[in-house]
Amino acid sequence: MKKIIIISAVVVLIAVIIAANLFSGEKGIEVQTEEVFRANITEKVTGNGKIYPVVEVDISAKVSGEILKINAAEGDTVKAGDVLVVLDGDQYRAMRDRAKSSILGARANLKLSESERERTLELYEKQLVSQAEMEVAEAKYQSALSQLQQTQAALEEAQDALNKTVLKAPLSGVIIRKNKEMGEMVLGSQFQADVILGLADLSQMEARVEVNENDIIHVSLNDTSEVEIDAFQDTTFMGIVSEISHSAVTKGVGTIEEVTNYEVKVLLLDKLPSFRPGMSTTADIRTRTAKNVLNIPIQSVTAREREKLEKPSQVESTPADREAEEIKIKKGKGKG
Repeated sequence: MKKIIIISAVVVLIAVIIAANLFSGEKGIEVQTEEVFRANITEKVTGNGKIYPVVEVDISAKVSGEILKINAAEGDTVKAGDVLVVLDGDQYRAMRDRAKSSILGARANLKLSESERERTLELYEKQLVSQAEMEVAEAKYQSALSQLQQTQAALEEAQDALNKTVLKAPLSGVIIRKNKEMGEMVLGSQFQADVILGLADLSQMEARVEVNENDIIHVSLNDTSEVEIDAFQDTTFMGIVSEISHSAVTKGVGTIEEVTNYEVKVLLLDKLPSFRPGMSTTADIRTRTAKNVLNIPIQSVTAREREKLEKPSQVESTPADREAEEIKIKKGKGKG
């Protein structure tokens, strides 16, 4: 009888414990497990930015004047050598004509001085004129020669200025920017360009992205990259790293949000006519690849203090990157 009572009590106690657990509302910790497997793991560094043409030039005036013609609108395709802009060249044409007239007078003066020098030289050889008179004749000739050279230089300068009133396309491409209209004045300067048009070769585009200072040390020239452009959803373009800046771009200076990045240029290998300068982009740069290594999903791993690894279920691993989905097992339990 006692035995039956004891067994009944134990059964009731177990039932109470089970019921308490069921109604307590507490759930156990959910753990994701995966079997260790071999695969290739690629480390990636991510950067955000915009796409731009590799080659872009500004069409600006080197001489001042009024715009008489603009033969291209934004979006037009032009060929190298096409006339894009014509400036008013009346003043430079007048300068050229004056220089031409000056050359005619300088040539006549030189011819006269040359004749006088030859006559004086003949008389000097016959000792009919003094050394001083001979030197005067020679000086007049040299002065006339110098004057002719100066007028020739003035003519070349005036002709060059006149030629610069016609602006031609230095390369084939697309007009991506128009800053001036017909009738406006432009200022020719060697120090500050007065840009009229922007011209770019859209057949070669690059992504200019910013990479954090902690990741830039892993990026190398010719690293391959997967580039996503916001305007082309569900499409990935391939590219290679063509340039890595050594100048930092710091944002939020002096605040807790201060960030230091470096610009990386990724040359796009794919070509689409619908690419537009300034489109937003994200580049995943492949920096390193480990082939045929043991790895598991990163969700199955916890980070703990370094301690003696006694249990065979604990492993020491190396993450491929901060956003990796799988990590490489460095030391610990093997496959399976």
